[in-house]
Amino acid sequence: MQTTFRSVFISDVHLGTKACQATHLLDFLQNIKTDTLYLVGDIIDLQEMRSRAYFVDAHHSVVEHILAMARSGTKVIYIPGNHDAFFRQFAGQTLSGIEIKLNARHTTANGRTFHVSHGDEFDQMVKISPMMLAIGDKAHGLMLSLNQWINGARRLMGLPYWSLAGYVKSHISKAKEFIERFETAALKSAKNQKVDGYICGHIHFASFQRKGDILYCNDGDWVEHCTALTESAAGEMSLLHWSENPKILAAEPKEKDWGLQEPNAPTTHLI
Repeated sequence: MQTTFRSVFISDVHLGTKACQATHLLDFLQNIKTDTLYLVGDIIDLQEMRSRAYFVDAHHSVVEHILAMARSGTKVIYIPGNHDAFFRQFAGQTLSGIEIKLNARHTTANGRTFHVSHGDEFDQMVKISPMMLAIGDKAHGLMLSLNQWINGARRLMGLPYWSLAGYVKSHISKAKEFIERFETAALKSAKNQKVDGYICGHIHFASFQRKGDILYCNDGDWVEHCTALTESAAGEMSLLHWSENPKILAAEPKEKDWGLQEPNAPTTHLI
């Protein structure tokens, strides 16, 4: 039985790379029904595919299923990110039933307005030196390789998916500082635009953050955490994790619940 949502937001899928958790994503998409699906950037990793492409059957199946959703009546909006920036030149066009936009405004069922973008526009605000960025890219690549190896071993032992990157980002101070600066930039942008919140991806860290009446939502990724942001029929936002044991990670915080909602926080099982 499919779970029904008003809208679903996914990003940082990185199809075309070995790290992409395409099987989990396909299972997620096959088990949901949504009025609107937002693809919030870095869906296909054209950047990585320039040097090495890994586009296996599961990756093709994800693309085919999204196209089928568009044909069957789901409104699909694609907002390219920095790894699939090639598609930004087609902004304003509809290709195979998919609307391509540089950014979007989403109005929830309860009347709130959210600005939606990939999030790479904040890279200049969240200062990182080129050297540290290069070191970070190498370290991230190593972490993804380790993540694949660890979860391959866990599957053999009958254990569910576990994110090494999620653990690292939640426990290393520099990573936490970077995430906090990114969130602050998004919240400031939402305030300046006079909207109720900001929805993005880019940093591979699903979370909610509230400052006053402004809500920051990051839908996470499908290479490390396998997460999506969903909107219910009532307009309430939730973060879901989908692997062998799908579960609700967090519901949107109310004004009294300020603070970072981390993916490793106490969870409620979805099924």
